[in-house]
Amino acid sequence: MRWGKAAVVVTASAVGAGVVALVAGRVVSEISVRAGGAAPASAGGLRVHAVEPGRVELTRSPETERPGVWALEWGADGHVVVGDVIATTAQTVVRAVRQGTGALPEPGEKVVLTPWVLRGDPRSALGLDFSETAVATELGAMPAWYLPGLRDPWVIAVHGMGADRAQVLPLLPLFEEFKLPVLSVSYRNDPGAPPSPDGIGHFGETEWRDVEAAIRLAVDSGASRVLLYGWGLGATMILYAAERSAWRDYVRGLVLDSPVLDFRTSVRRRATRLGVPQALAELGTLAAQGRTDVDTAGFDHLASGDGLHAPALVLHSPDDTIAPIEPVRRLARRRDDLVLFREFPGTEHEALWNADPQGYEDILRRFVTPLL
Repeated sequence: MRWGKAAVVVTASAVGAGVVALVAGRVVSEISVRAGGAAPASAGGLRVHAVEPGRVELTRSPETERPGVWALEWGADGHVVVGDVIATTAQTVVRAVRQGTGALPEPGEKVVLTPWVLRGDPRSALGLDFSETAVATELGAMPAWYLPGLRDPWVIAVHGMGADRAQVLPLLPLFEEFKLPVLSVSYRNDPGAPPSPDGIGHFGETEWRDVEAAIRLAVDSGASRVLLYGWGLGATMILYAAERSAWRDYVRGLVLDSPVLDFRTSVRRRATRLGVPQALAELGTLAAQGRTDVDTAGFDHLASGDGLHAPALVLHSPDDTIAPIEPVRRLARRRDDLVLFREFPGTEHEALWNADPQGYEDILRRFVTPLL
């Protein structure tokens, strides 16, 4: 059912604002904790106009004009990686195609632009040795990837909402260069992971305990220090863990990519971007807060930086359509004693690496080197 039709049906039923709030809250909270994606694919309507060796011509749009490295996906398994914009016309954009990334789409094919330039697991995507493991949590075993290394700190990677463990793949060569062990984890309600008791997410307030369990696993396996790395709500989770965990003294540093520090705005933005009318999104955000029992004061505390006790690299985009940048900027100013902050204009939520892979990795190297 389309959102407009749903709203008409509910309101026309004359069952009152309470039921509208209940319906909106349930649906918006479902969207917020389950749907979406780290950096959403383009909404559709992109067409391949022409294909030549090493280049592809696409419908011109803000997405296809973005700088950096992206993937085109189509059909059941079509996937090719595109790089720099070579040329533009009034209606099209020509982008370079990265070598060795698969067969090109045919002219006329409808495609979507996504940030997922690497697919599969560390071995199939990058030829890196890894093992499947699991993190023992209060709810059961959470699947994880473990990549061995020769030195501390261990990197514990926590993906954003709608993503999975593969979000870490583009950064694994850099961690391999530093010879750091990596534990890329899942958490409650992920596919293959145990569900939360109520079956929904709680925006980091309960999920952080799964991160704590990963820290415990690393320490029990010999780690003397850990580096927590999170995207989106994964960044929110690691902030909670770094402050609340019984193992917080092992946290040597944090990397926060597109952190969610404003619950209400982020939920409302996600809902409206997925087609929820503005009025229902506003109503649903309030109801979702009650349904998930989110402590918005806890978000405000995270954003204040009062609980931060380890160096943090904070990365964000002013053009993020999910997580507003203003609270992130305030955090960086307020805790400039611990925070190294960089903005990546012109890109989306959790797609900062895609916009400028070299710049992203340079600042990450600068941050990680003193932690070794």
